Amino acid sequence: MIPPAFEYARPRSVDEAVRALAEGGEDAKVLAGGQSLLPLLRMRLAFPELLVDLGRVPELRGVREDDGTLAIGAMTTHHQVLHDPLVRRHAGVLAAATATVADPAVRHRGTLGGSLAHADPAGDLPAVVLALDAELVAVGPRGRRAIPAREFFVDYLQTALAPDEILLEVRVPKTDGWGFKYEKFHRVAQAWPIVGVAALVRRDDGRIAEARVGLSNMGTTPLRAATAEEALSGASDPDAVARAADEAAEGTRPAQDTSGSPEYRAHLARVLTKRAVLAAAGMG
Repeated sequence: MIPPAFEYARPRSVDEAVRALAEGGEDAKVLAGGQSLLPLLRMRLAFPELLVDLGRVPELRGVREDDGTLAIGAMTTHHQVLHDPLVRRHAGVLAAATATVADPAVRHRGTLGGSLAHADPAGDLPAVVLALDAELVAVGPRGRRAIPAREFFVDYLQTALAPDEILLEVRVPKTDGWGFKYEKFHRVAQAWPIVGVAALVRRDDGRIAEARVGLSNMGTTPLRAATAEEALSGASDPDAVARAADEAAEGTRPAQDTSGSPEYRAHLARVLTKRAVLAAAGMG
């Protein structure tokens, strides 16, 4: 199909991009890797009057260490995130989850920031940045602001970004010393997960001192399995982990669709949480 007509801007700096987006008003859209937006345009499910292409803004790419965190530019591709030595060393769960995103062609074009700003609750990476307690830095005409990941995802395909703001970078705390595992269930290769689980575990004296569990596709936004996280504190054996994992779907509202019922997804959340936490804790 042929997309609707639109104006096109290709800025070369963040400041130029912010100005172009502001001038375009509410009918302007940001183009990152295009792996989500371009299909919507071709199916005529989106009708922007202006596309602001961030592909030539070098400030939005790359990974650096900054005050105990990793600062990852929003336009850093999945391929670059996956193979970056800093990400692998200090945020291994992000690299592990990124390796499961779609296929190599998509990973070479798609971007971390684009995936997060699209805010599909079935996506792999939104749940991961929730589990990492990341911050997302936005920039607009009023300057920069940091948005905690737990406040960034507002509703289905909706974020806390204002219409005139661009996602600048993702700030990920280092998780050195934490075990991690990303698990997802999907019926066919390269498909969205029916349910995904990102688990991070910190152990002390043989017990789980702290656990974080992010869930994909268990509601209209990515979620943290807060009840299960609390129950996992102090767990020292597989049976205790299994009991805590039984709480993984507590407070979630998974959808009913052709991939499965809410009850089926709740079952998957429990099974995958148990599997992921056991692996992350070294008990599997």
